[in-house]
Amino acid sequence: MLKGLYVAYTGMINEQHRMDTLTNNLANASTVGYKKEGATSQSFDEVLTVKIKDASVGNVTQRIGRNNPGVKIGENYTDFTQGSFRVTGNTYDLALAGDGFFAIEFTNKAGETSTMYTRGGQFTLNTQGYLVTEDGDYVLDTQNRRIRLNTLQDSQIDSNGRITQNGTAVATIQVADFEDYNYLEKYGETYYRPVEGARATRGTAEIKSGYLEMANVQIVSEMVNLIAITRAYESNQKIIQTYDGSLEIAATQLGRV
Repeated sequence: MLKGLYVAYTGMINEQHRMDTLTNNLANASTVGYKKEGATSQSFDEVLTVKIKDASVGNVTQRIGRNNPGVKIGENYTDFTQGSFRVTGNTYDLALAGDGFFAIEFTNKAGETSTMYTRGGQFTLNTQGYLVTEDGDYVLDTQNRRIRLNTLQDSQIDSNGRITQNGTAVATIQVADFEDYNYLEKYGETYYRPVEGARATRGTAEIKSGYLEMANVQIVSEMVNLIAITRAYESNQKIIQTYDGSLEIAATQLGRV
């Protein structure tokens, strides 16, 4: 009976984890370039298995595992499918149609710089003329250099990321991609950084100026999942309450008999 309590408890913990992941998706449904996450689960960490009539050891029953029932929280994954485009008309609002990421020079609180990658293209020019993100991080060109423009001149950005001012090419926005997205680690809400084993390739995405790629979160679908998770949590909760009532009867009533 106590094993049943543990199984129901692990079920509640797993549903709580799924709920946290889902609510984070809903909170970022309007975040530019956000990619929704999903949660996985595993049936058992270790399973009680028994060898019966194993001739190699004289036909005796052997235990080869330990009983540990219940569900185990698995890994979270990121859905990199493309989101819908929103028209802004702003030259420095950029969206990627296809596979790839913008390369960003990111500076952490300790002053250390590293290259991050993002699908969020809500860029602007700072007072010095550098093309930056909303947080002030620098957008990099194909030579991994910061992009600096003349703030007094209009800019045009073509589908290859080439920026021209007054008919002269000034810089080309870098679009990078990776062979396997499993080697990308999420940082914050829209940044990704490669981990050991990541292999960078040239991105094939087309840059669209005057557009923004919105989050790929489907609110209706997420709300349906929210209801399913809530019901699953409540079911496990009722199981625990039932077991608790049975244990109370066993301890207070059957003991007197």
